[in-house]
Amino acid sequence: MNPETRLQALSEFLKAKRSKLTPQIVGLPAGTRRRTPGLRREEVAQLAGVSTTWYTWLEQGRDIKVSASVLDAVSDALQLNKDEKKYLYALALEDGVDFAFSNIEETIISPSLKKILQELQYCPTIITDRRLYIVGWNLAAAKVFLDFEQIPTEERNLIELLFSRKEFRSLAVNWEHFVKGFIAIFRTYYGQYVADKWYKQFIEEMEQAYQDFHLLWNESEVSSAPEMQIEFRHAKAGKMVFNLTSLQVQGNNDLRCSIYTPSENTGTESKLKRLIYN
Repeated sequence: MNPETRLQALSEFLKAKRSKLTPQIVGLPAGTRRRTPGLRREEVAQLAGVSTTWYTWLEQGRDIKVSASVLDAVSDALQLNKDEKKYLYALALEDGVDFAFSNIEETIISPSLKKILQELQYCPTIITDRRLYIVGWNLAAAKVFLDFEQIPTEERNLIELLFSRKEFRSLAVNWEHFVKGFIAIFRTYYGQYVADKWYKQFIEEMEQAYQDFHLLWNESEVSSAPEMQIEFRHAKAGKMVFNLTSLQVQGNNDLRCSIYTPSENTGTESKLKRLIYN
């Protein structure tokens, strides 16, 4: 594992989370005027019960010894949720998985998973791997989003498609809200597989190519399974409203199933049926 990459990711994450808290939120006096947003390092250290020097070194990404109990205290001080805590522990305790990742072409969708895709005929469903490459989809997904069959395998990265394809940008009424959920999932994988050099290269390329990716990535949101309601303005079907559910598929390939269920009383399912059969 490359410790420099891991510690840099840890530093950026801690800074981002500290910047989103205020003294009022954590029960501290506001004090004098602040030059930067968020808590000061010494305030986080005070809340966590550690020395300011130790926390400063941690946030600077220095290679220091940490324990789970101290990370628990830092997590509580920064008010991290469950997924954010896992991300912090993976980076700070060097728990990132370190093994070679097979090529996209070698990812095999099991017959049972293919059957699930077929049965979810009125729920657009996409299956992605741990790098968020699209490795499976159903007809409904192709009709609502893109005909992924027409996109070369090596170009089917969902994160990149969300930023590069005008079909996605124009589809979601709140595109930023739509994208944030997948970036939060992607960061979860990044924390787990930080040893994989592909992530660092991909993130750098995305930040250079898309300014809005750079801004959203720096928000450091982490979520293993965000649930949200998404409103689409489809070119052929018009307004469609879906509830997005993201499920982890148990198995060796670390796949994820993103299911878009038509919201009740919105007419979305009937519009979807017409889209599929016309």
